[in-house]
Amino acid sequence: MEIEGKVAIVTGAGSGIGRATAIALAAEGASVVVADIDPEGGAATVGEITGADGSATFVHVDVTSPESITALFAEAEAAYGGVDIVYNNAGISSGEPHWPHASLERIAEETHINATGVMMGTREAVQAMRKRGGGVIVNTASTASEHQIAFDPMYSGTKRAVTSFTQSCAMLAETDNIRVNAVSPGMVRTAFQRKTGDGTRPASWLLPAVERNKDKILPPEAIAEAVLDFIRDDSKAGEVRTVDNG
Repeated sequence: MEIEGKVAIVTGAGSGIGRATAIALAAEGASVVVADIDPEGGAATVGEITGADGSATFVHVDVTSPESITALFAEAEAAYGGVDIVYNNAGISSGEPHWPHASLERIAEETHINATGVMMGTREAVQAMRKRGGGVIVNTASTASEHQIAFDPMYSGTKRAVTSFTQSCAMLAETDNIRVNAVSPGMVRTAFQRKTGDGTRPASWLLPAVERNKDKILPPEAIAEAVLDFIRDDSKAGEVRTVDNG
């Protein structure tokens, strides 16, 4: 798909991978709906895009809420006339106390944001894209879904769900001209890691992994470029691409 002139929704676009992807899409000529639960972060992303003469608008969204997701797509269509690209990127990590001491409420929250939110976002994207004759959806999985993560099976499990869901959506390319793929990042240099702990540093159980992999941590722009590659390549459907430094 040619990105220029298209309309894109990016969830979790107030920081990190989502912000980098929203900026990259705008730089390619897309109109971008910056969707996030954090209005300050979302406004900052919009400011970066419009400051570079790009087109963007912020929409507050809670991806655990069906009503909020429905409203997001309605606002995108009202602002730009339709939706061609959706990047379901919003996600959280488990935080502390970690497994198996995490509360039932935290388990539910993480599942709703990381997995159910992706499924609901994809469902609404399909409905919107059918009006345009097709489109592209990209989801954020994680390399944590590919390994046994004893200290955080909650996060690993939610991201494995994203992988399986994405692969199972491959048939939409044939039935609706809608391609669904996923990026599976390794460690990325974002505020996401700090939010697992006290808000300024990674959680205690994550620190050793961060230290071991400090030379392999990717910039968020590397994931953004993988997302754009999926959008451009019309041959890709139901694929999950690992993006890390080995």
